[in-house]
Amino acid sequence: MTMTADAGQTRLGEAGAGRPAPKIKPPLLSPALRRRLSAIGWGLISLSLFAGLWEALWFFGMLNPLLLPPPHLFLSDIPGTLKFFDRSNRIGSVASGVGVWPLLFTMGSTTLRVLVGLTLGFTCGVAVGAAIHYVKLLRNLLLPTILLLAPISPVAWLPVAIFVFGIGDVPAIFLVFITVFFAIVLSTGAQIESVPKNYIHVARIMGASQRQTFWKVILPAILPSLFMTLRLNLFAAWMVVLIAETVGVGTGLGQITSMARSTFNAKLVFFTMAIIGLLGFLSDFALRQVQNKMLWWIAPNQGAAR
Repeated sequence: MTMTADAGQTRLGEAGAGRPAPKIKPPLLSPALRRRLSAIGWGLISLSLFAGLWEALWFFGMLNPLLLPPPHLFLSDIPGTLKFFDRSNRIGSVASGVGVWPLLFTMGSTTLRVLVGLTLGFTCGVAVGAAIHYVKLLRNLLLPTILLLAPISPVAWLPVAIFVFGIGDVPAIFLVFITVFFAIVLSTGAQIESVPKNYIHVARIMGASQRQTFWKVILPAILPSLFMTLRLNLFAAWMVVLIAETVGVGTGLGQITSMARSTFNAKLVFFTMAIIGLLGFLSDFALRQVQNKMLWWIAPNQGAAR
C-alpha cells in the first residue's frame, strides 16, 4: 500500500510539474499605506463630528454666533480675516492685500520659535541630566537648584525673560526652552538609572569604555522615553510661546490672538485658534516622523494589543 501511494503521489507531482504555478496577485495597497489612509480617514471623521456638533448647536440656537461663531461663519470671510496679518509689526495694523504671505510669515515665525526652543531645551537637558548623573560634584551643586526651579510655571519666567533679554524673539524662545529643559533633565537622570544592568555588563565584557557605553548602549536605551517626554511637552511649548508673543515679542500668532480679543473679533480669534491647532498637529506629526527615523531599531506596534 505504501509503495502504491508513493507512486500515485509521484505521478500527481509529475502531472502538476508541467503546469505553471498560480500567480498570487499583490495587494493594491501596502499595509503601511492602508494604515496611513485609515488614520487620515478617521481623522476626517473625528473633525467632521466635532464641526457638525458645533454647527448643530448653532442651528438650534444654543450658541451665540457673536461669541462662539461656528466654522462656516469664521471661515466664510477668509480674505477679510487675512488682512489682519500684516508684516509691518504694528499692533492693530491692517494689510492692504489679501494677506496670504503675511499669514505664512506669521505662522513660520511662531513655528521657528517653538522649534529653536525645543531643540535647545532637549539637547541641553540631555547634556545636563547626564552630567548630573555621572559627576557627583555637579549632582550635589545643581540638582537641589533644579528641583527648586522645576515646579515654577514657564509663564512666571516671562517677566524675567523680558528684563534680561528685552523685547524680541529671545523671550519666546527662552520660555519654550524652560518648558522642556527641566523635564528633560529630570527624565534623563531617571532613565539612565533604569537602564538594565545587563546592558552595562555586556558592554564592559566586550571591552567598551565608559564613553562608548554611554553613546552606544545607554543613550539608545533612554532615547525612546526622552522623545516621549519631549512630545508631552510639545503642546505646553505651543501654549507658552503664544503667551510670550502676546507680551514679550509683539508679533506672531499670539499677538494676533491678543489683538482679536481686544477688538472683540470672534471670527479672527477662532480662525487663529484653528491655525494654531493645525500647526500643533503638524509639529507633533513631524516629531513622530523624526522619532521613527532616529529610533530605527525599535519595531513599531510592539506594545500591548489594542
